[in-house]
Amino acid sequence: MSEFNNVSIKKAANVYFDGKVTSRTITFGSGETKTLGIMLPGEYTFNTGKPELMEIMSGDVEVKLADQDNWQSITGGESFDVAGNSSFQIKVNSITDYCCSFLD
Repeated sequence: MSEFNNVSIKKAANVYFDGKVTSRTITFGSGETKTLGIMLPGEYTFNTGKPELMEIMSGDVEVKLADQDNWQSITGGESFDVAGNSSFQIKVNSITDYCCSFLD
């Protein structure tokens, strides 16, 4: 899906790591929440509350989930799942456009 319809968007940006990762939160009528954002090259660690689906729209990253020993390469058009109450490390190799879906 390349477009979302009938959503509300929070005006304030979510800004992390001195502005190197930013996103906007969108909410659907069903209550489902997603963030759409940009990550600049660098290495970051994120903690999760709810399980997440991270879709990499464009860019090139390497991801290491908390319960894994190996890094996996993810490029535009691919995604990865993150368990709830967990974390993941991400190496952003090029400017990356992403969509994060918060799952129940």
